[in-house]
Amino acid sequence: MKRISIGVIALCLMASCVSKKKYVALEHENGEIKSQLTKTTVAKEELEAKFSEIQSRVDAYNNKINSLTEENDAQMVAVGDVAVISNDTKKSMRETLKHVDPAKLSEAKTLKDSMNLAVSYNLQKSLDNNALNEDEDIAIDINETVVMISISDKMLFNTASYRVSNKANDILQKLADIINSEPSIEVMVEGHTDSRSINTGAIKDNWDLSVLRATSVVRKLQDDYNVAPEKMIASGRSSYHPLVDNNSNENRAKNRRTRIVILPNINKFFALMGDIE
Repeated sequence: MKRISIGVIALCLMASCVSKKKYVALEHENGEIKSQLTKTTVAKEELEAKFSEIQSRVDAYNNKINSLTEENDAQMVAVGDVAVISNDTKKSMRETLKHVDPAKLSEAKTLKDSMNLAVSYNLQKSLDNNALNEDEDIAIDINETVVMISISDKMLFNTASYRVSNKANDILQKLADIINSEPSIEVMVEGHTDSRSINTGAIKDNWDLSVLRATSVVRKLQDDYNVAPEKMIASGRSSYHPLVDNNSNENRAKNRRTRIVILPNINKFFALMGDIE
């Protein structure tokens, strides 16, 4: 009996040992499963975050596609090194170019050439409407989307003076009408002298004279002809930008001038003038 009892006890102990090993193994396996589950959960959350971010990008892209037509019309396009214009402006330019001389239009090879032609057409129309006619004392040149009007000093000033004379009233009124006709236009007034030196109590040198003449014209346009001051720039070039050599009285007279440079904002300009018949 004792032997049987000892055997039974031994079997029980062995069974207990086996069960404990299985338990430990199961605990270990359970721990690994939990660890893997935690990693999977973290990975799932990371994937969900990435998916959310991707979805946001997709939604933004779809919104952009939906508004593509409107954005494309307003998209800015570089025109050489001259300007940046929108596609709306390009459309207005095309309408304007329908009125341009076909012979001139056939010479336009690039978008820049076409823009110059369109701006020239519209600005020349403004000049014609305001009866600013060229003569020996006024020269008008349109190039690279700007208008340059050179006016002999004898039409604006007395000799060696920077005070605007009354004889300038007519030409300044016409200039003001052009400037005021288009809110998109800005104007730079440049004073130019000949090479002869000057030194008086009020004028130190040709730099002084050229700048004083420019500011006098700007003030006259502002005070007497209601040109908005924020549209104007006053500058002086002294004698350092001559049209011809200063080797005769006739040439020096050509170099003594005030140049009005009209600078249109291309997009605003065509928004205002693109429908001219």
